[in-house]
Amino acid sequence: MGRRVALVLAGCGVFDGSEIHEASAALVHLSRGGAEVKIFAPNIEQRDVVNHLKGSPAEEKRNVLVESARLARGNIQDLAELKASEFDAVIFPGGFGVAKNLCSWAVDGKNCTVNEHVNSTLQAFHSAKKPIGLCCISPVLAAKVFPGCEVTVGQDKNIDGRFPDAETASAITELGCKHICKNVNESHVDKANKIVTTCAFMCKAPLHEIFDGIGTMVQEVLKLA
Repeated sequence: MGRRVALVLAGCGVFDGSEIHEASAALVHLSRGGAEVKIFAPNIEQRDVVNHLKGSPAEEKRNVLVESARLARGNIQDLAELKASEFDAVIFPGGFGVAKNLCSWAVDGKNCTVNEHVNSTLQAFHSAKKPIGLCCISPVLAAKVFPGCEVTVGQDKNIDGRFPDAETASAITELGCKHICKNVNESHVDKANKIVTTCAFMCKAPLHEIFDGIGTMVQEVLKLA
């Protein structure tokens, strides 16, 4: 029987929601792994809306759940309805929506607050000893909620200009967590906490390498489930 996996989205679009390629890659790898997937998102207003063509703020308001429904092809539920007891694992793709809508990292950094339903979801899976998969910027959620855990957002130095957000690793360390340096096509498994992370678009890399890295994360999550 396939593993039951919850996928949590943060909107639709890299600059104000979930990174579409990451969400799609996770879904493809979950499908290949025979998982049964249900998609969730918090029913809240986005922190902001970005015109992705111009890269500038747009004067409008959007709802995270409604926007996430675009990625879910309409088949989505309010995150408040997610019950950890009904799933074997949970996965969070990245994108700025994680740092804006699921928590306030984009504004407050390591002093951020985490959305109540995101926090309760993470706590519920962790307490049940069920694996949590995170990619791109979403490992900061684990770093904030589970002090002492191990995660990766890639490298802690901007090697060859490929890791422009390397300072995120330092912020994770300041939260009392251990940052593990990994390449884009790799993931890290914190066996004690059953947290699996990969850097995805935190690295400037060809799309297929990011896709493969997300694949290793999904595979490890399914192994732990």
